[in-house]
Amino acid sequence: MGQQQFMLIVLGVIVVSVAVAIGISMFSDSSVSTNRDAVISDLVNLAGRAQQFYHRPASMGGGGYSFDLLTAGSISLLTANATNANGSYFIETPGSGSGPNAVVVIKGVGTETIAGLPVAAHVFVYPDRDSVAMLN
Repeated sequence: MGQQQFMLIVLGVIVVSVAVAIGISMFSDSSVSTNRDAVISDLVNLAGRAQQFYHRPASMGGGGYSFDLLTAGSISLLTANATNANGSYFIETPGSGSGPNAVVVIKGVGTETIAGLPVAAHVFVYPDRDSVAMLN
């Protein structure tokens, strides 16, 4: 009778261990997904600010229908703090010209990692639209 009880205890330990491992994995996946969604939300917000900057006259501190002033070090024109609890944001590709083909690329790097690499995304900002692309 003692051997059966020992086997049941071993089986119980194995089942609990597997359940804990699955729970940790699910929590990690949820954490990454939540951070990814937050970074995308911040990028879309920055895209809206970049479009406002594009349409604002230069005399009022805007771009005067151009993204040219949005360069690698000028994220401060769009936000007072380029880093928050979700990640860090910077202008990866400086603004190019005016007109419907003008574009600026903003990159967001999250705080969570996937296989050792941080969550990251780009937003391509045009005068009338934006497009988000996940990097990982």
